[in-house]
Amino acid sequence: MNELSLILTPEYFAVVLLPALIAGIAVSLCSSLLGVSLVLKRCSMIGDGLSHVGYGTLCIAVAMGWAPIQVTIPVVIAAAYILLRLSERGKSHGDTAIAMFSTSALAIGILVSSKANLTTDVSHYMFGSILAMTKSDVILSVVLSICVVLVYLLFYDKIFAVTFDENFAQATGLNVRFYNLLIAVLTAVTVVLGMMMMGALLISSLMIFPAVTAMRICRSFKRVVLSSVVISVSCFLLGLMLSLWLDTAVGASVIVVNLFAFAAASAAAAVRKKHMSQASAAEQTAKNPKI
Repeated sequence: MNELSLILTPEYFAVVLLPALIAGIAVSLCSSLLGVSLVLKRCSMIGDGLSHVGYGTLCIAVAMGWAPIQVTIPVVIAAAYILLRLSERGKSHGDTAIAMFSTSALAIGILVSSKANLTTDVSHYMFGSILAMTKSDVILSVVLSICVVLVYLLFYDKIFAVTFDENFAQATGLNVRFYNLLIAVLTAVTVVLGMMMMGALLISSLMIFPAVTAMRICRSFKRVVLSSVVISVSCFLLGLMLSLWLDTAVGASVIVVNLFAFAAASAAAAVRKKHMSQASAAEQTAKNPKI
């Protein structure tokens, strides 16, 4: 274990920890917003597929000497469109096509990185290394995160309608395909940004866990979204502190904290359901006493 007092010096905080906090909070905020829609639409597979495509593209970009993030974002956005169209083919066929597409991209990335002897250089994209983010990475993450949040808030009502009932939304004249694509594009940007923090293997978990945890304690869409944001940011901060104290990987620590939060919320929901059932039974007994 590390002593936090020895780690959190003013110099360490300003140079390493503060940029990580800013970028991590920004990405956690975006991922929690989009995670709710992905879970309710049963499209979490798309987020996982995009992370694999992102890793493959990052490996190729590094091997070619290109700017990794700047090259990967447009490629993953294009992949989001392709995966969305594949998912529209039907659940079974769509899931199979997405799995084949994403794993192929991941395999190509691994082959390129191993052939170019870049396995060590791109390993942080696989497992995450938020404390190694550069100033330009942090600035890009914050700027794009602000754009994602603003677009989400601007089209909140439309996203809500498409998330809950696509058929009804289409019947009211809403361009369902456009807003599904918008969700996919916002997810693509968030996935690329989150890969620096969580890595390709864990970024989809950062989007899913806060959403499903919030659904255990809230019922309305708005409350689920707000709770998901609070849970995501809180778990990130706690996971970051634990990783510094225990000297563990930041991404894995954040996900483990999310796992415990989900378990606690599930237990609380089960207790509440049991109490409600007992109260309902007592009310029925009071209304219909036995003679």
